[in-house]
Amino acid sequence: MTQQSESTTSTTTTTQDADDPASSSPPAAAGHVSPAVPLAPAVPAGPLAPVGPLAEPRPLGERRVWPRSFVDRLTAPLPGMRAFARFAREGALRPGAEGLADIPLLPFDPGPLPRVDARTVAVSWAGHASWVIRIGGLTVLTDPVWSRKILGTPARITPVGVAWSALPRVDAVVISHNHYDHLDAPTLRRLPRDTPVFVPAGLGRWFRCRRFTRVTELDWWEAAELRGVRFDFVPAHHWSKRSLTDTCRTLWGGWVLTAPDGQRLYFAGDTGYGHWFARIGRRYPGIDLALLPIGAYDPRWWLSDVHCDPEEAVRAAVDLGAHRMAPMHWGTFVLSAEPVLEPLTRVRAAWEKAGLAREALWDLPVGASRVLGPVRGAGNCATSPHRPADKEQPSGV
Repeated sequence: MTQQSESTTSTTTTTQDADDPASSSPPAAAGHVSPAVPLAPAVPAGPLAPVGPLAEPRPLGERRVWPRSFVDRLTAPLPGMRAFARFAREGALRPGAEGLADIPLLPFDPGPLPRVDARTVAVSWAGHASWVIRIGGLTVLTDPVWSRKILGTPARITPVGVAWSALPRVDAVVISHNHYDHLDAPTLRRLPRDTPVFVPAGLGRWFRCRRFTRVTELDWWEAAELRGVRFDFVPAHHWSKRSLTDTCRTLWGGWVLTAPDGQRLYFAGDTGYGHWFARIGRRYPGIDLALLPIGAYDPRWWLSDVHCDPEEAVRAAVDLGAHRMAPMHWGTFVLSAEPVLEPLTRVRAAWEKAGLAREALWDLPVGASRVLGPVRGAGNCATSPHRPADKEQPSGV
């Protein structure tokens, strides 16, 4: 493995897409976009999708100097005083008793992790945004949260789907942003401190303060490589905050993981719907599986800018040109007001309404796994909704 670099470098910027002219109009509200009208929000400051070949991988563990704030990367303004006043009037963002009544029906079906080799891509859903990804011979955890409870929320409503003791050696961790339901200190303390971690710009200090020694920070559209697997950090429609004084001090985003043989997986992290999905799809064509959030969306007046609803998640999969979609960010923690089973019901209905192949929606129970079969390269969610099913191997479904 590459040794940690002790050099310190400044950030870089990249050029704009040739087919994405900037707009001075304000962002459209994500929850109120007609499907027939392309979304055209304002283009934020900072690196846009670069033109030409993908960026050369940066050194692992590189120390870098970052801006003090990433507020210029927001694609919608954060809530103001009027929004907080309305929030105070309308009370807590929790479902009523009827919405919580279906907790016993939430799909939970843990099984053994599938056996894989270096040529196999497999995913296992531990719950929320935590996945065990096997790609290119690596075991990668996304936003690992194995805790029963996180700050500011009730305890988990489904158990962790993959026992920590059942994990193989963890080769890498990717973090999307610093919110407590995605960056969980008690879980990360379980890892060896020399575990490679890939994090958004500005978040490296948090890990180094906890004695992690192999921390790679990336800006949007930048990449690093570990044992032949490429880790690209890409934009998201979200924000960051972990305390009263650190709003947008660290970046947020998603990850595109590409195996040596070209198999490609996209992990969205937390995000609202918007223009970034189409740009990511153009920049990284042939995404074999998109892990997309479908929960924590109600009420829309409060959450539409930063959390997709199920219909928007399906639209995002189409924008990405992904071959398959696996929903996440639902059925684990109660973070908002929608009934606990509603995200699954709505995403299935939206998928069917869009005319997409049912087998391309991997709506896994917590704890289940799927193994990615060979990609025939002849279709995706955007262009071939009725292509024949690939021979993926289910595990625990």
